[in-house]
Amino acid sequence: MRVLYPYSHAVSLADIALLALFTPMTGRPAELNPFFTQTTTLKGVGPRVAEALGRAMGKRIKDLLLTPPTGLIDRSYRPKIADAKTDEIATFSVTVGRHMEPSNRNRPYRIRVFDETGDMTLTFFKARADYLKRVLPEGTQRIISGKTEVFNAELQMTHPDYMLAPENAADMRLYETLYPLSAGLSQKVAGKAVMGALQKIPTLPEWLDTAMATQQDWPSFHEAVLRLHAPEHPMDVKVDAPPRRRLAYDELFAKQLAMALIRENTRRAKGRVLKAKGQYVEDVLKAAPFQPTGAQSKAFNEISEDMTSPYRMARLLQGDVGAGKTFVAAMACAQACEAGAQVALMAPTEILARQHAKTLKAMLEPAGLTVEAITGRDKGRPREALATGLSEGYIDVAIGTHALFQDGVEFKDLGLVIIDEQHRFGVHDRLKLTEKGRNPDLLVMTATPIPRTLALTAYGDLDVSILDEKPAGRKPIETRILPLQRLDDVIDGIGRIIEKGDQVYWVCPLVEDSELIDLSSVEDRHRQLTAIFGERVGLLHGRLSAQEKDEISNAFKAEQYDILVATTVIEVGVDTPNATIMVIEHAERFGLAQLHQLRGRVGRGDKASSCLLLYKGPLSVNGKARLEIMRQSEDGFLIAEKDWELRGSGDLLGARQSGLPAYKLADLDKHKALLETASQDARLLAQMDPALETPRGQAARYLLYLFEQDFGIALMRAG
Repeated sequence: MRVLYPYSHAVSLADIALLALFTPMTGRPAELNPFFTQTTTLKGVGPRVAEALGRAMGKRIKDLLLTPPTGLIDRSYRPKIADAKTDEIATFSVTVGRHMEPSNRNRPYRIRVFDETGDMTLTFFKARADYLKRVLPEGTQRIISGKTEVFNAELQMTHPDYMLAPENAADMRLYETLYPLSAGLSQKVAGKAVMGALQKIPTLPEWLDTAMATQQDWPSFHEAVLRLHAPEHPMDVKVDAPPRRRLAYDELFAKQLAMALIRENTRRAKGRVLKAKGQYVEDVLKAAPFQPTGAQSKAFNEISEDMTSPYRMARLLQGDVGAGKTFVAAMACAQACEAGAQVALMAPTEILARQHAKTLKAMLEPAGLTVEAITGRDKGRPREALATGLSEGYIDVAIGTHALFQDGVEFKDLGLVIIDEQHRFGVHDRLKLTEKGRNPDLLVMTATPIPRTLALTAYGDLDVSILDEKPAGRKPIETRILPLQRLDDVIDGIGRIIEKGDQVYWVCPLVEDSELIDLSSVEDRHRQLTAIFGERVGLLHGRLSAQEKDEISNAFKAEQYDILVATTVIEVGVDTPNATIMVIEHAERFGLAQLHQLRGRVGRGDKASSCLLLYKGPLSVNGKARLEIMRQSEDGFLIAEKDWELRGSGDLLGARQSGLPAYKLADLDKHKALLETASQDARLLAQMDPALETPRGQAARYLLYLFEQDFGIALMRAG
């Protein structure tokens, strides 16, 4: 059996000690069974309530316990009636006075209650008189809790939350936690279910480092769960309180430990040694028209060290726009080929595959290597010739899309797999490609700068190399912010630019006009610019076929168009060194990372380039801050961090960031520092105890089972 870890590589279960430890045959420790029982085992939870709880929090005891409260009602304010503040939750010890039953059921039912300082009215609408007389008999002592208000200059409480006899006072908690609800579920029922769940949790062995837990003043897991749901103080449920921080750390640590164990076992898994004298790399360096940056040299050295080790490489090469990832990939190709292996590079689109092929061919030909693009466009005899070249080893580097891993495409000896913009590929794509070789090394590349917090979350099982320098000679891109009212001035300026022979990208948020959204569409803008500048205005959007997109992109690169009006499909695309202007309409609607990617389409040659961000006012505070950051900085990593700060993890971890885990207890905006510590802690434990055999390792097994990071690791980041 084989599984694939998203953002990673195909891994045999036999190769991974972790999964050997945690197979269904082994079974989880019996002490954890209460956590995994259904909520129907709780008192008062029948099938209907269980279904409602399932929609709101989950179907098992652990789901209730690991769902933090959404809020809290503090019933500790216990004034005398004469001293009570209005519009406050208050709890009173009172004597029940006269019932004032209305003659008309549409009128409210009122009951006078009093203490030694004064009296107040309890008000009920559509009340059942027999019920109220049974619960609140005249002359009895009762504890009443609810929100106070003033009506007709008198203190009253409408529909109290609690009306208890003194001997039942324990039924009302001093601090009442609130939970997510769904149809058919009330707060009282949800709260009772959680309180019932608390009675079932056993004490578990401590999996945290003792010194760290003491330093942080964290309670045990058992105590943290109790204090979260049955707080001793209102502060206990706060996101930065010790109980919540402890549980957030447990959740983060479980996922980081799962990834660290995969990483450690991958590093120890038998790979192949792709060692070479370095002659091919030297040939590539001598033929290059530039000197590699320090970041490129450092990244290649890290990759080269991985490739020459007897263990399998699994590395992420993360580079800013224009940082030169392709050149680093070329050096990795040269080393792999000199060691006698073939290389496969997979790109997300045919046009990018052909661009990579053209670029790499120029870089690798000085080393005598054969580079070919293999895409769906190849048919008949040309396709057969490519297939033969691969299977017999004449082709050293094959570059393509999905066509690379179709049946019939066989490599003689695939030793290195490079995946570009890997987040665009599915699990099965990567599995099929890596299975075409004998434990090939894997290099994953992304041009999207990722905040460190997100990188730890998404790529915790990969080693990371970062390119944070731009090649020498690249000129900075001037970024200007303009209101849409100056559109005519921008169009006039564009006319002067294209008269000089430069080209222009013009990005709009929509494909076609919408009556519902007042935003510019590419079709509308294309019509307007064509009327002014003639037929040398191209149109590119996501509804075109792949072939049409390729043809238009290539025509723009060949300077058959002066202006290319497009949607964000150009975010990752063909290099057009002659394009010097990027116009982005409604820039306030885009995220910082996307604006940065779009801006990176220009400034790819030696000409001065500009990016014009057109906005429609008034701008929100965040919108203004985002555009200002773009104006001030070209550092993609800084921009990514600022994007995180401004938008928060909720937005960044949405559907667009597919494959990232969802957290229930951890809030990545508030617990960023905990994630850093959890990552370091997990990696250290995985290195020291990869089989989880020490006392702490044995305890950590409980953690992995509890947070379902045992056999289900593969699902952890599959979304």
